[in-house]
Formats: sequence, C-alpha cells, structure tokens
Amino acid sequence: MKVLGVIPARYASSRFPGKPLIELAGKTMIQRVYEGAKKSTLISEVIVATDDERIFNEVVRFGGKAMMTKEAHPSGTDRCAEVALQFPEMDVVINIQGDEPLVDYRQLNQLIDAFINPETQIATLGNFSLSWEDVENPNRIKVAVNAAGKAMYFSRSAIPNAHHSSGNPLEKYPYMRHIGLYAYRAAILQELTNLQPTAIEKIESLGQLRWLFYGYSIQMVETTIETPNIDVPEDVEKVLQFLKP
Repeated sequence: MKVLGVIPARYASSRFPGKPLIELAGKTMIQRVYEGAKKSTLISEVIVATDDERIFNEVVRFGGKAMMTKEAHPSGTDRCAEVALQFPEMDVVINIQGDEPLVDYRQLNQLIDAFINPETQIATLGNFSLSWEDVENPNRIKVAVNAAGKAMYFSRSAIPNAHHSSGNPLEKYPYMRHIGLYAYRAAILQELTNLQPTAIEKIESLGQLRWLFYGYSIQMVETTIETPNIDVPEDVEKVLQFLKP
C-alpha cells in the first residue's frame, strides 16, 4: 500500500494569520509538522501543499518538498486532492493538519493501518482524554461514534448534550475528542471534492459533516497519543511546554 502524506498550509487564517511560520523553539511550525510526518516509515512521500510563496520558500529552506496549489480551494481537503492527482500511484492519502506541530508518527501509522480493511473509505483519529473544559471548548471538536467505531456526528458543542443528565457527564458517556488527521482512499478523496456544500457543515464550520451527509463512512481510530494543536494564539504556550529541553 502506497501512502501520500499532504500537509495543507495556508497563511491567511481567520483565527491566527501566518501560523504555519510562527517559531516554536527554534523551528517554524510547518517544519515541525513536516519532520514529524517524515518519521512514519509507512508514508511513501510527504508534500506541503500551499498557496503562499512564503510558506513554499520556508519548506524549501529546511529541505522539505512543497507544491504551490490553487488559491481558491475552500478547504485543506481540496488542496490535498489537487496534490494527489500528481501521484496516481498512491492508494491512500493522509491530510496532515499544518497546525499539529507535535504530530506523532505513531498516530499516522495507526491511521494508515485502518486501511487494511478494504471497506474503509475515510479514517480519522480520536481519543477520550477530555476534561469538561475541553468538552465545552468550541475549538475542541467532539465526535459521537456508533457500535462499529464509525462517526455519527462531529460538533463544536458538547455531544451528547448533558442538560438533562445529573452528576458528572464524563462518568456516564465517553466523550471523544477529534484529532484533525484524516486519511482517504485516493479515489474517495477525489469524489469528496465534487460534493456540494451543506447547511449543517456551515453551521458547525466542520467540513467533514458534508461527507457524512452524503453517506460516506468515517472510521474513527482510537489513539492514546495526545498532542496539542494550535488553533489560536493562546494555544502556543501549551505546545512550547512540550518542547522545553
């Protein structure tokens, strides 16, 4: 099985502009993501997909591989699909989020292993290490799963809603936090880019809800490996704590 790792990286982020180029203990965030992904021996090729020359030049500077992609892509998934077209020999494509500077190669390997099952269309990661503060934090995405380990719904809200439940909700339901790493069958990835946007994904601002709406299955892969991502400037200090010598 040949696997392509793609790291979409945009400069213009509404919540944190320029975050791929922020310095984290001597290295830019995009360099840390790239180097973390390269540690996976199951990934055949790693490419940074960007529409910004500053990011492209930074990747070239540290010796990585990058491709300039169209500016008009509405999501990182579409950016991955454009890059994947240049690698028709690949069976699986991993969308490695550019705001996961502590990405662990073991997480990537767990995700790839989900495709040993020929029925897996899309796979992503989750864990159950949430505090109630995380559950209520709209920047921490939650996911409800069915008996087969497939996603039923993703939300920025606490799902299930514990309004009518007494006691500690965490003792009654295993809230799963979504970790933003996705992998796709290469052919499925191209299909996803042709789907029309939906109202529900716009309300939640979560593109993966489009795939569920149109009937695609998303296999959740449980991981005990947890690394902080950077959504907003306030998250930087949490990551730096992990990088201290």
